[in-house]
Amino acid sequence: MKIKEVIVVEGKDDTVAVKRAVEADTIETNGSAISEETLKKIAHAASKRGVIVFTDPDYPGRRIRAIIEEYVPTAKHAFLAKEKTIAKNGKGLGIEHAKDEDIREALASVHTLWNNEEPAEITMEDLIIAKLVAHPQARQRRTDIGNLLQIGYTNGKQLAKRLHMFGITKQQFIEAVQALNQEERK
Repeated sequence: MKIKEVIVVEGKDDTVAVKRAVEADTIETNGSAISEETLKKIAHAASKRGVIVFTDPDYPGRRIRAIIEEYVPTAKHAFLAKEKTIAKNGKGLGIEHAKDEDIREALASVHTLWNNEEPAEITMEDLIIAKLVAHPQARQRRTDIGNLLQIGYTNGKQLAKRLHMFGITKQQFIEAVQALNQEERK
């Protein structure tokens, strides 16, 4: 699998894992304190070939993603579920611990942000009815729905925004909630 876009990762170990799974070029942020120079490199790569942000599913990874998203709004995003990034010894998590097939699947399911001026289809009321906010199991359900839709984990306030931002339709949302409910019944 050959990737046209430049993949933005956190460090050298992530680059090794990505290059083991696919044929691609990477830019490393070297942690969450992204330099202005690195942001300029990412913006340049985005203008020439496009970029895919592929960071760890933890706080620093989300922070890096947000910084890049602000600087390069055209960036695409790939997500891996937290449980797919846990080290074999259970001590640590990150893209570098993911299986090659999981990396390929995440990169094949890339999402592009868009500045949709239309009102969001999915309301806070929809999230409450789907037990994604204001429910004892809401956090786990948000984790699961983020994995199903491959948009990553968000807190309750950010979920509606993330769904809108990635252009998830009401129908896609309903189907994902139905799949989640069916999975829970098993």
